[in-house]
Amino acid sequence: MVTVISCSASPPLSVCGSLSLSSSELLPTRSTQQLSWVSSFPPINISIADPPTPTLSRNSVVRAAWTRRSRGEAAKKPNRKSWKQKTDMYMRPFLLNVFFSKKFIHAKVMHRGTSKVISVATTNAKDLRSNLPSLTDHNACRVIGRLIAERSKEADVYALSYEARKGERIEGKLGIVLDTIKENGIMFV
Repeated sequence: MVTVISCSASPPLSVCGSLSLSSSELLPTRSTQQLSWVSSFPPINISIADPPTPTLSRNSVVRAAWTRRSRGEAAKKPNRKSWKQKTDMYMRPFLLNVFFSKKFIHAKVMHRGTSKVISVATTNAKDLRSNLPSLTDHNACRVIGRLIAERSKEADVYALSYEARKGERIEGKLGIVLDTIKENGIMFV
């Protein structure tokens, strides 16, 4: 049994009274229904009688949500690599990269699998800048080819590969660099 005292104060007069309540009246009572996690969601009325029909205009393109390619492109499976693409990195592991600038020539040999640089030669290096009269002429191309060949041999690399870019011809300065590397004992595969 709990006794509750309530007071109401008004300016002229103050009245206090007491009220007796039992514990069953103070505590909320449980309903006889079983509660579950489903009962915590509001009820939703869904009618399945007439599903909405999508209307497509002629200009709209329907694409799969998980890809940017159209259905025709996805059917072709362009991401499959050929046998040569899969094995080329292991069959020809050392790749020669030659860059010609207006001011200098830069060449390097990289391992394809690990991207480790095996040898580098550039006419922009301090020792070559002071010794060469021109950093971009045919003589500079021969010097770069000879240095790449020597430094590759020091790293026990005797076979290189060179992949020409699209539309690139192997002639002129590039041809001189490649011929000089071949003359100094490096084989191209």
